[in-house]
Amino acid sequence: MTQEHIAKIANELRLSVKQVQAAGALLDEGATVPFLARYRKEATGSLDEVAITAIRDRLAQLRELDKRRQAIFRSLEEQGKLTDELKEKIRAAESMTVLEDIYLPYRPKRRTRATVAREKGLEPLAQRLFAQGHLDPIAEAAAFVDPGKALGSVEEVLAGARDIIAEWVNEDQQAREKIRALFTAQGVFQSKVIRGKETEGIKYKDYFDWEEPVAKAPSHRILAMRRGEEESFLTLRVIPPVDKALAILESLFMKGQGPAAQQVRLAIHDSFKRLLSPSMETEVRVLTKKRADETAIDVFAENLRQLLLAPPLGQKNVLAIDPGFRTGCKVVCLDPQGKLIHTDTIYPHLSVKGTSEAATKIVDLCERFHIEAIAIGNGTAGRETEAFVRKLSLPREIAVIMVSESGASVYSASEVARQEFPDLDVTVRGAVSISRRLMDPLAELVKIDPKSIGVGQYQHDVDQGALKSRLDDIVFSCVNSVGVEVNTASKQLLSYVSGLGPQLAQNIVDYRNEHGPFQSRAGLKKVPRLGAKAFEQAAGFLRTRGGKNPLDSSAVHPESYPVVERMARDLGCLVADLMRDEGLRQRTDLKKYVTEEVGLPTLHDILAELARPGRDPRQQFEAVRFTEGVETIEHVRPGMKLPGVVTNVTAFGAFVDIGVHQDGLVHISQLANRFVKSPGEVVKVHQKVTVTVLDVDLARRRIALSMKENQS
Repeated sequence: MTQEHIAKIANELRLSVKQVQAAGALLDEGATVPFLARYRKEATGSLDEVAITAIRDRLAQLRELDKRRQAIFRSLEEQGKLTDELKEKIRAAESMTVLEDIYLPYRPKRRTRATVAREKGLEPLAQRLFAQGHLDPIAEAAAFVDPGKALGSVEEVLAGARDIIAEWVNEDQQAREKIRALFTAQGVFQSKVIRGKETEGIKYKDYFDWEEPVAKAPSHRILAMRRGEEESFLTLRVIPPVDKALAILESLFMKGQGPAAQQVRLAIHDSFKRLLSPSMETEVRVLTKKRADETAIDVFAENLRQLLLAPPLGQKNVLAIDPGFRTGCKVVCLDPQGKLIHTDTIYPHLSVKGTSEAATKIVDLCERFHIEAIAIGNGTAGRETEAFVRKLSLPREIAVIMVSESGASVYSASEVARQEFPDLDVTVRGAVSISRRLMDPLAELVKIDPKSIGVGQYQHDVDQGALKSRLDDIVFSCVNSVGVEVNTASKQLLSYVSGLGPQLAQNIVDYRNEHGPFQSRAGLKKVPRLGAKAFEQAAGFLRTRGGKNPLDSSAVHPESYPVVERMARDLGCLVADLMRDEGLRQRTDLKKYVTEEVGLPTLHDILAELARPGRDPRQQFEAVRFTEGVETIEHVRPGMKLPGVVTNVTAFGAFVDIGVHQDGLVHISQLANRFVKSPGEVVKVHQKVTVTVLDVDLARRRIALSMKENQS
């Protein structure tokens, strides 16, 4: 990490040089973002995860730029073309685009028309024409006519010279910058349906004859048009203002109106049409795709964070039902730790006898296993199964809760599920997943590829590497913000803990299985290959409840235990007393415990944690109950006011589950009575809302909803 990088990042992110330098150095040493944000506030100046992640990512970009810069230096040195002036321009380049523009004339390339013309000896003529002095192009070209070189006429000679000039125009850095800016600011996306694909591609009807400024096109429309093109239903072009582009180029290269200048004009027009315009169109498509990807990934990431941090029901005896009609409903019972203790199948929807037998069985299971909540998957037969369960004579304290099935089938067929339940049918595994995601959404959803959870926008169209990296960051952040109980966590959950990863997570599970539950955080040091560095990074985010040291169940890092013990000693009490008694904590003078390593930010965190040790940052669980009698899209009527839960937030609105197996869309214009710039300002995934039905399109299975007040 160079001083230039530090200064640049500090300026861009409006941070101090000291903050960037400290965070960068600790990241290079292997520290994780959550660890730095939580336990190294003195070093980083209390930077949060967002700022630390921004430093990490920008540092990676600058290093990638330096890597490319060095590769270009080597290439130019090998060609013998690295002048001092060129070296300085390359060093000053602050983006990959500028760097590649500088290198373009020197980049090894395939044989072009200009290459062929040079081989025929036409470069001197091209140079004279390009200078646009007082000369006669025809007379000049006549000297180069040579049938032996396939230059049988003056026109062929001039055409070859123009090819060389056209390449110079295309490779001119200033020309590329100006035309790129024109394409970006004034270019227009133009999509058209491919003839004969009108019926087959009807879902892209909005884009059959569509134009939109490149500068204003939103992420979701760019990705939609690109997908239509990918599926061979649409053609997609970036159309620039051609007259303005040619005027820019002529102002750069034309020096008069003589015969030589006319040859240059022809070369400029050819260069734009054949070389520069296609090149810029490709660049703009890449640039807008990248921006669209970033927006879509941002939306997906925020939705995923909200879903992972959804309120957990907690440790309860749960009965879960994976609904079905013909094949029946799979029933499972789990204990408060999420252990499967019973499986069954009921058939409540096929006959009176089946309904009666199913009712008896559910009531019996609730009694036998002291069930405290019933989880019902929201897929096929979900609302019908909910209606059946609610009619049963069950204790009122048993909550009946609809649970999203998104991703449950992916988990059921996964290697993780096969390892966990090798002898169970996939539908039974699905019921277990439904139950566990009610008890603790985070612990269960980490077992599923985030792309399969159903909260994204064009997640299969965006850059998959960038998407995975961002979603991994989100899962990592969520897991560490909540904390993990080391004695009950799955390998998948443990693998997202700061400093661990899949192998150490497996080692912890193996050690736990062989030696029994960990009695303390210190016991983690006995796990094979879990060294001092990994322990430092992980320990604060792992919990061992019920052990000898009450701090082991808190977010206080073991490195700070001596400070807490000293606080207790100074007050003449035990650590447990300090955690229980607010009066004792209020008597603690934090300034007494400030050292070079531990400052007031960390001490304030410690005191807050002692007050609520191991506090779950997630909100209290609250069930949603859908409207009875509105169970399919056919039951939905305009004007109805219905309760629902937000399932997905996109750039153009929010999708809401109203309990009819088909989410409705609240368009951004219908989210509030005021102007809404971004749906995320108003709604979050898993938020409970009340909506008004605006329209129902049975043919296309679409429901239009509104969250505006006073809708009638």
